Amino acid sequence: MTGKTYTSVWLREPRKATSPGRSREEIVRAALDLLDEEGIDGLSMRKLGAKLSAGATSLYWYVANKDELLELAYDETWGAIIVPDPEEAGWRETTSVLAHSMRQVMLRHPWIANLLGRLPALGPNALRVADRMRQAFKLAGFTGFDVDYAGATLTGYVYGMTLPEIAWNSTMAADDYDADTMRAQVRKAAADFPEMLDRVDMDTYEDPRMMRAVAFDFGLVSVLDGLERRLVT
Repeated sequence: MTGKTYTSVWLREPRKATSPGRSREEIVRAALDLLDEEGIDGLSMRKLGAKLSAGATSLYWYVANKDELLELAYDETWGAIIVPDPEEAGWRETTSVLAHSMRQVMLRHPWIANLLGRLPALGPNALRVADRMRQAFKLAGFTGFDVDYAGATLTGYVYGMTLPEIAWNSTMAADDYDADTMRAQVRKAAADFPEMLDRVDMDTYEDPRMMRAVAFDFGLVSVLDGLERRLVT
């Protein structure tokens, strides 16, 4: 008994344009615009065809289905992630820049949150990032499977910190909560927890976006410190 055949847009040769001015790159750029504007639910071959002034059926020459289109758009976002050359920057600077850049790319393209773990990251941009990250951890001194474990730890941290932030940003934008009302509700809910009330009742409130950025950096430094500690034990 044979298993289901695995398919990906990256596992076949791209088809050439059938008319002047039309290319897969152009289609991907238009798809990115739609995804950024309307999210995954707002992307359809019909809408994309209208945006390109082309029939939806003509797009199937370039991609077999919506998932293939999402794979292409997903890899395009990986191309925006900055990863220095580990040999020039060193492993900690490389992984730190990568992590901060990955977070910023995810925040700019929040629809990515719906693709993590669902679509493969087999495109050239994603593989470039993964390769640079492996180079960095090998340069640090990790060997064998520990190189993969270190990479999984770093990306897991970025995803774990950024995905709730994406969800929060989406909720706040959709519902337009009043900050003072929210603080009053939290104060009521935390009435039996004085340590938490100290935070709610502060006279000054930092910019939430700045606070999240600082928290991300604090955690990232701690993760890299922990990985570095493993190298000397």
